[in-house]
Amino acid sequence: MPAPSHLEHFDLDIGLRDASCDENLPPVRRAIAALCIGVGVDDAYLSVRELREAVSLVHENAPNGRAKLAGILSTQCDDFQRAIYYCLAGRGVVEMAEAMDWLLTILKARGRTAAWLSRSRVRRKDLVSPYVSEAPDGPVVSASADFELGQSWFVERGPGPY
Repeated sequence: MPAPSHLEHFDLDIGLRDASCDENLPPVRRAIAALCIGVGVDDAYLSVRELREAVSLVHENAPNGRAKLAGILSTQCDDFQRAIYYCLAGRGVVEMAEAMDWLLTILKARGRTAAWLSRSRVRRKDLVSPYVSEAPDGPVVSASADFELGQSWFVERGPGPY
């Protein structure tokens, strides 16, 4: 059965676009939603999930947690994970984790929608990567796990209310 015509050229980024413009959301959540627009469905979800796990490991003082985070932030690929991290950095580790959990919910739904469209043979709008290079644009942090944690890692929340 052919898909309804209103689904043709479905925009997978519509949820991210809506979130990025939602004045009822904290600015940091709007910003990280905007950073995901155009990033591949699997790449966005898996990259944010990996970053979220690394932040949790550091917060829990797990062995190799800092090495994992330093490895992510010093990798020689595009700047997506660094952009997400530095957008959230300094706001308190709890707010950072909650913002990434919120974003993962949106990205997971986006992935499920993409899978459904594919199974239904519905043509979707092409994603246009925001990155013009697969290499970092400028210096990256050191891969050393011997970095110092700032004050934001030891507070429950960043400045509030929104």
